[in-house]
Amino acid sequence: MKKFFNNKKVLITGHTGFKGSWLTLWLNYMGAKVMGISSDAVSNPSNFEILKLKNKIFDKKIDLRNYHQINKQILKFKPDYIFHLAAEAIVKRSYQDPKYTWETNTLGTINILETLRNYKKKITVVIITSDKVYQNIEIERGYKENDKLGSLDPYSASKASADLATQSYISSYFKKKKNIRIAIARAGNVIGGGDWAEGRLIPDCVRRWSKNKTVTLRSPRSTRPWQHVLDVLRGYLTLAINLKSKKSINGEIFNFGPK
Repeated sequence: MKKFFNNKKVLITGHTGFKGSWLTLWLNYMGAKVMGISSDAVSNPSNFEILKLKNKIFDKKIDLRNYHQINKQILKFKPDYIFHLAAEAIVKRSYQDPKYTWETNTLGTINILETLRNYKKKITVVIITSDKVYQNIEIERGYKENDKLGSLDPYSASKASADLATQSYISSYFKKKKNIRIAIARAGNVIGGGDWAEGRLIPDCVRRWSKNKTVTLRSPRSTRPWQHVLDVLRGYLTLAINLKSKKSINGEIFNFGPK
């Protein structure tokens, strides 16, 4: 895997987040020239700060909603790969500020796509949405890539909209462009070290139990498809490698999760 990313320019949006910080560390270890775009660290403590990544990459503090800054940095950096992870990912916060959630998750993704519409260099792009984009019909099996989208809470709906926007750009523009290879990745609940975000079950349990307090489960009957952060990131990296070499999967959608 290292040979595919060594000396390659890689842009990661949301690089200060839980998954983003681990992906930044991994790509930096493999010799990639990484630029990270994020509005701020998402938690305190911050995995990004603990891993001391700031001085190892091109660290850009930019709001994803700012199209002109996003466009400027992408065209200036000229990445070979983009991993778009940036989002308002905490469901609780999405209810508190739905406008910000929609603007970040949906319009922020469109800002990336709109910049790519006029991009000339060869590039491989992985747009990460969520398994929460699917309409929840309480089935026993895992959702498949062609199942109906349509979850309705602010987080899920905004990510489903970002997913549909990406599909629209793929169909309308990118399928016709020989220089762009792009795919959508949908992943389920991710766990692992370095996750201090609020409103996540495992971190919440650790915080409460470490103080000998009980945990209140918000949705005790829900089934959560847990997977380790490094497993899902390996999936994203493997998708990018295959996407670059296999034209047949260009524009496709891939779920990442346990059986």
